[in-house]
Amino acid sequence: MNRGTEIRLAGCFSNWQITIEASTSSTSPTPACPTRSSRTAGEHRHGRPRPPVDRTSPTARAIIHVVDGQDERDGGCRVPGLNSDASTMPIVEVNGLSKSYMGRRVVDDVGFAVEEGEIFGILGPNGAGKTTAVECVEGLRVPDAGSIRVAGLDPLRDHRELTLLLGVQLQSSELQANLTVAEALQLYSAFYPTPASWEPLTEQLGLDRLMDQRFGKLSGGQKQRLFIALALLGRPRVVVFDELTTALDPRARRDTWALMRDVRDSGVTILLVTHFMEEAQHLCDRIAVFDRGRIVALDSPSGLIRRTDSPTVISFRPSAPLPDTQLQALPGATSVTNHGDRLVIVGTDETANAVIGMLAHHQVIAAELRVVDATLDDAFLNLTGRAQPQEFVASANTAPGES
Repeated sequence: MNRGTEIRLAGCFSNWQITIEASTSSTSPTPACPTRSSRTAGEHRHGRPRPPVDRTSPTARAIIHVVDGQDERDGGCRVPGLNSDASTMPIVEVNGLSKSYMGRRVVDDVGFAVEEGEIFGILGPNGAGKTTAVECVEGLRVPDAGSIRVAGLDPLRDHRELTLLLGVQLQSSELQANLTVAEALQLYSAFYPTPASWEPLTEQLGLDRLMDQRFGKLSGGQKQRLFIALALLGRPRVVVFDELTTALDPRARRDTWALMRDVRDSGVTILLVTHFMEEAQHLCDRIAVFDRGRIVALDSPSGLIRRTDSPTVISFRPSAPLPDTQLQALPGATSVTNHGDRLVIVGTDETANAVIGMLAHHQVIAAELRVVDATLDDAFLNLTGRAQPQEFVASANTAPGES
């Protein structure tokens, strides 16, 4: 390489591309950058204590100047626009966001705020506008209207600064087929002054035995785990996961959930776009439900479930008949029916408690007892206008082990 040639190697997790720009100059300026101070996060609004957070590592881009064979990496830049009291402010704020394609509005006046240190879920049917809204937050799409701030930064105007604190795992990503897992980790680690250690990431994601495996030979689930690791290498302050556990087997999914909780507990904010209701119910502090381009509900998982009008259904085979008058008088019960030798009672949580008391009082054994209660799936179906309450009765009327 000729003296005076400047190479800029930029890696950005928001588009999974590596761009090399070459220019000739007599000097190779090193960007001026103040030292970034560490900060300690406070108590989370949901009551969970948050440990001190290491803020010394910017994410998602490093600029390497090659001058006379020497690398000069810019250090931990303090992101412009951050308030010193940012711990009391939402780290992500979206107001009046709208976006249309070919005259069709896919995101319509959407607004939400995400607090630092929480896992914020985004749910919705296909075509509801989830990914488009998140890509606007990432700065990958230009909204037609509205305002977005991530740690006080505008994703478009301050895109370079945003990539210093944002990690992204996209819904669909690719790397060069011949790149090994170890080489990918080495490459993306080079984008950061102080990258995260590989060992805990690769071990928890099951990549430690795949270090010499080429990307083109990885399974879909293995590729997914690699992209999760790459998104976390820079110790991001905010990370977006779009379909986090797609293609993962049940064990890998559970291990990834445990990793996400560890990441959240370290103070990192997670935006989780998912179709997997169990995942959202296990991980998310709050969830925004999208439907037809709008947010139709925003609450905690338990709060969303409480909104559903789906009943509690209790079914079992009693070892002896129960008094019909007492069954009809059960608190909250709306129906009591017999399906063969199975008794099916539709009511509320209060009804289920009363049934247990009645069984104990009459010393009746409930064989194949099954209680079907509302879940996040049911809340989602109700909120998007597709609930079928009779499905609960049909499900409860099936004995365990039947299908």
